[in-house]
Amino acid sequence: MKAIKNTSIAERFAEIRGVTMKLIEPLETEDFIIQSHEDVSPAKWHIAHTTWFFERMILKEFNSSYEEFNTAFDFLFNSYYNTIGPYQPRHQRGVLSRPTVDQIIDYRNYVDQQIYNLLAESASETKKEIEALIYMGLQHEQQHQELILMDIKYNFFVNPLFPAYGQTEKRPLSKQQETQFVEFEGGLVEIGHDGNGFAFDNESPLHKVWLEPFKLATKPVTNGEFLEFIKSGGYEKPEYWLSDGWSIVKEYNWKAPLYWLKDTEEKWRIFTLAGIQDLELDEPASHVSFYEADAFSRWKGKRLPTEAEWEYASQSVAIRGNTMDDGVYHPVANSYDLQSASLSKMFGDVWEWTSSAYSPYPGSKPLEGALGEYNAKFMCNQMVLRGGSCATPVDHIRETYRNFFPPEKRWQFSGFRLAEDQS
Repeated sequence: MKAIKNTSIAERFAEIRGVTMKLIEPLETEDFIIQSHEDVSPAKWHIAHTTWFFERMILKEFNSSYEEFNTAFDFLFNSYYNTIGPYQPRHQRGVLSRPTVDQIIDYRNYVDQQIYNLLAESASETKKEIEALIYMGLQHEQQHQELILMDIKYNFFVNPLFPAYGQTEKRPLSKQQETQFVEFEGGLVEIGHDGNGFAFDNESPLHKVWLEPFKLATKPVTNGEFLEFIKSGGYEKPEYWLSDGWSIVKEYNWKAPLYWLKDTEEKWRIFTLAGIQDLELDEPASHVSFYEADAFSRWKGKRLPTEAEWEYASQSVAIRGNTMDDGVYHPVANSYDLQSASLSKMFGDVWEWTSSAYSPYPGSKPLEGALGEYNAKFMCNQMVLRGGSCATPVDHIRETYRNFFPPEKRWQFSGFRLAEDQS
């Protein structure tokens, strides 16, 4: 881990912590407490947990005179670090009407000031280690900024009033180019993080993989394309589905991606953070599970790319696109690159499912201590997604980033693009 360059860590800390507070500005007090599903944490918990991370991982480790804001918070806002101690069960985060939102904001302000004090007072022999941990905490906070938007969206969706999070930026509309496929020769290639700059432990080490020649779609699958799958009876035909996926479809009666709604005239609409809007056919399909992405791929006679194929293909693509910084918080149809024969939308808009199970790279080693639980212990029953979304901060995205979710989850901004073998 390395501290960022060209700006002080204190300035970076203030900037990212400030973004979180800006994200919660549209919320009413009542909105902070709701937990409509065990996967969906209340906004109040997010802003407390990200603060707890700095307190527990840094202040309590490097400041021997540090006085906790509230000793109960170590239990309430620990997420899953068993080596630290017991914690509030995930599915019960929504029962915490106390501490209040105001108290949590006071907690944030208290910890922020303590971090500034620590940076100003720390000895040279520990300063680099502290700065590296603070930078990791900021990367962690950026993850929770996306989670805040994801969770608010789901909490508002289950409300019969379908409230809007607030005024988001206008969705830019333009017709996408027809999907083509770019050929890649494959061979012995390198993927993984090279050690320059920050990366999570699951992105390393840089290593070689063999790729057979493959093709990758120039853009993610769109709403219009997915609608054709629905109209063809895709959700009713088990031959397209993995066994576990078919069981989920039947159990939950899936008929379309999450947030798709049919009005009284049988017209499809979609719930967004700006409220219910018309379904735009040229926008990337979002909020689909791995199972839906895989079934659609089989229906098209294609497949999902492996994460190695995706990363190798992305190495020549600029990291730009529709991200959290644009303030749209929804996948859009327009693209920075309108050339039909080049890869577009590799970064931003939607996280893209791959066919790769989440597992360690050869030679990968978890971090020492409690932070070793950050990623490694989740390397089971999860699938890898790549690229970032419309709710991901742009400076949080990199080509080696490995996001991961269980295959049935779809409240995240997840989509996919097709791949196939070269004949």
